[in-house]
Amino acid sequence: MNEKPNITISSLDAERLEKMINALGSEEFSVKEKLLEELDRADIVAPADIPPSLVTMNSTVTFRTESTGKEFSLTLVYPEDSTEGETTVSVLAPVGSALLGLTEGDQMDWPKPGGGLLSVQIIKVEYQPERAGEFHR
Repeated sequence: MNEKPNITISSLDAERLEKMINALGSEEFSVKEKLLEELDRADIVAPADIPPSLVTMNSTVTFRTESTGKEFSLTLVYPEDSTEGETTVSVLAPVGSALLGLTEGDQMDWPKPGGGLLSVQIIKVEYQPERAGEFHR
């Protein structure tokens, strides 16, 4: 897939992500640039206007990597909330930033840290704070 899909981000997430990006050091330039690219192409809307099938920060998502067909359920989190193991993915990780703002059924290619591309498809948004009425998390 050559073109990245349109994404939507809540104004709360956008504000927190921009603050986080500004706090990153210069050694994290590549990570900063990739996340800024995502934010630059995003439609920013009020948290109450987020569609229920959209991946937002702190959403739990079932997704599939197309190369392996393997499905994972992970929660998209800020770096400080990332845990060891396979239950969370940081928004600073390539798969994490690729998931942000997508909706169920979306697919996109994203660079892997060691080179090559990882194709990810959103299967289901299991939990989303905005859908649960949690607008000030």
